[in-house]
Amino acid sequence: MPFSTPPAADSALITDLYQLTMLAAYRELGMADEAVFELYARRLPERRGFLLVAGLEQALDYLERLSITPAELGWLASLGRFDAAFLDWLGQLRFTGDVYAAPEGTVMFADEPWLRIVAPLPQAQFVESRLINLLHFQTLIASKAARAVHVAGDRPLIDFGMRRAHGAEAACLAARAAAVAGFAGTATVEAGRRYGLPLYGTMAHSFVQAHDSERAAFEGFARCHPDRTTLLIDTYDVEAATREVIALVQRGANIGAVRIDSGELAASSSRVRQLLDAAGCSSVRILASGNLDEYEIARLVGAGAPIDSFGVGTRLDTSVDAPYLDCAYKLEEYAGRPRRKRSWGKETWPGRKQVYRRFDADGRIVDDTVALETESVEGVPLLQCVMRGGRRLAPAETLVTIAARTRASLGSLPSMCLDLVRPVPLVPAISLGIRALADAVDRVTG
Repeated sequence: MPFSTPPAADSALITDLYQLTMLAAYRELGMADEAVFELYARRLPERRGFLLVAGLEQALDYLERLSITPAELGWLASLGRFDAAFLDWLGQLRFTGDVYAAPEGTVMFADEPWLRIVAPLPQAQFVESRLINLLHFQTLIASKAARAVHVAGDRPLIDFGMRRAHGAEAACLAARAAAVAGFAGTATVEAGRRYGLPLYGTMAHSFVQAHDSERAAFEGFARCHPDRTTLLIDTYDVEAATREVIALVQRGANIGAVRIDSGELAASSSRVRQLLDAAGCSSVRILASGNLDEYEIARLVGAGAPIDSFGVGTRLDTSVDAPYLDCAYKLEEYAGRPRRKRSWGKETWPGRKQVYRRFDADGRIVDDTVALETESVEGVPLLQCVMRGGRRLAPAETLVTIAARTRASLGSLPSMCLDLVRPVPLVPAISLGIRALADAVDRVTG
């Protein structure tokens, strides 16, 4: 009977069927030599000048915990697709390989590997689907969130996107990815619990509507939440609501902020700021929300809107203008021999690769070179060994540490990469060693 409950995020069966069919064939054919796979983006979306890699923590957690439970094996047996010997073997599957990765919060470009897996072929193959699932999504969201952080300047941003995220796991991972990019916190309670994120929240329009008057709603909420609460002021009339807030402050209420969630936010916030300041309520801040993204935030900031912070939801958690990345996880070496895919438009470069980055005297990126791991190339190597023998080499980093790295990495970007509408991403150089190796592989494989 089908399950009615949501899938467990830690289930090893969050994978594609073809991973299992390939593993069955690998086992029967005795193919278990060491394989090298790399994950990267083939190209960037039209309006992206960089990617901000995120999701490594969840990827490593998945690899460390990988196992298929007896209940899952029983269900696979019920399909009639796999024999008992294979399922017994599958029940022993664990990840025992090595992982090299760019640290979370590092900016990357097309054709640059973010992750390298070195493991026996069946292990390295099986983890493909879930690794892409985890790393693709958080990198997608973090890359968009970083653009919003950049244009907002010193104004805090809060993730408000849970209700329109594509499922519970997506909502929590989007909140985490936004924090990697520099968001101040989230409204998603489980993300706060799971990742230690600061929680922010106000009230809904329904709270105001449930009262006989806006004044009663504000008074009641302020009484129940006396520590610098935030009141939503656009249920009926923004100016009338602002005057009610002023009267409440003048009666001694501790109001920290007002939130505007609709309308022409630049004009509304300017009028609200005028009313608050004229009444001696300059300490009350203005939070704006309502279908915001980096483009609208840039417009509001450019217009001089007196908005102190932004709640960013739907357009972030769905990455509405670029809902996916063209990323891939491809075999680059097997049994000690380099491998190369030559499909038109999806060609790969063979061999174990490293990304070398050069900076100028001001800390700006000059160029990147993708080279073979064995080549001697000038620059800082970006891929680091983070797991050996299936176990992490260091404890998980805090989001504070990752966000600090993000700030430094974004600060190293040339300005052309940061343009919102017509960015010009860096194009990494492909080393002579890689090109020569590709030619050699092509001669062998015809």
